Amino acid sequence: MIGRWRSSPLRRRSAGFALIVVLWTLVLIAFIVARLTASGRTEVRIAGNLVADAVAEAADNGAISAVIFNQLDPNPDQRWPPNGPARELVIGDSRVTVRLEDEAGRINPNSASPALLEALLRASGSDPESAHRVAAAIGDWVGTPAVARPQAALLADYRAAGRDYGPPGAPLESLDELGRVLGVTPALLTLIRPHLTLFGPPEPNPASADPVVAAALAEISQPRQTVPLGNQAPPEPFTMRITALASGPSNARVTRAAIVRFWPLQPPGYAVLAQGSNLD
Repeated sequence: MIGRWRSSPLRRRSAGFALIVVLWTLVLIAFIVARLTASGRTEVRIAGNLVADAVAEAADNGAISAVIFNQLDPNPDQRWPPNGPARELVIGDSRVTVRLEDEAGRINPNSASPALLEALLRASGSDPESAHRVAAAIGDWVGTPAVARPQAALLADYRAAGRDYGPPGAPLESLDELGRVLGVTPALLTLIRPHLTLFGPPEPNPASADPVVAAALAEISQPRQTVPLGNQAPPEPFTMRITALASGPSNARVTRAAIVRFWPLQPPGYAVLAQGSNLD
């Protein structure tokens, strides 16, 4: 009897410890299950968002293809005019808002005259002295200076400004490259970028120019025959910026843009010069 009474508390303590272990094990299992369930839900949501974005992006690409097909119509009256109101297309489960813009309405810094670049800078808010200096720097960078300077002198200017490079004297490969030009600050590039293109002619078309470009053209009285818009066919070839904004399933919104050069009624018909989510 005595041995049995002495061992009873020990057994009770062992049973209590075992119960605690079981309870903690159940808590741990419940925690693991909850984490796995939450992680699974998150992954499902992420996968759903990726699918929705992919559907919207495919709708954007389809809308851009539809615009290209329309612009190749042999009947000019059937082509959608550039710089007109936005159009809405329904592609699958997505609604796509499409805008067409004549790329000739922007200024091409690779081929524009220094006077036009200077006028653009002034129209964008730069003072005359800064505009003249930056326009000259852009001309030096792309190889179209109004007054040629020795490369050593150009390098000296950049070194004095703390740069370890100088103007390449070659056309820009992207508008981002303008940020490397002496005097072109991020704020200034943000101001002028919407008015620039690397795919337009040396002289913009006043009929499709925005107010800033139109003001720059008016300032220098740039001589150019106006190209009428509307349903008349632009000169061949012509270049168009197509922007598509798709609203797809699960509230997905995706924007795609393409710059396309057209040769209506002539092979190859068209060429996509650039395409991406943001071409500005």
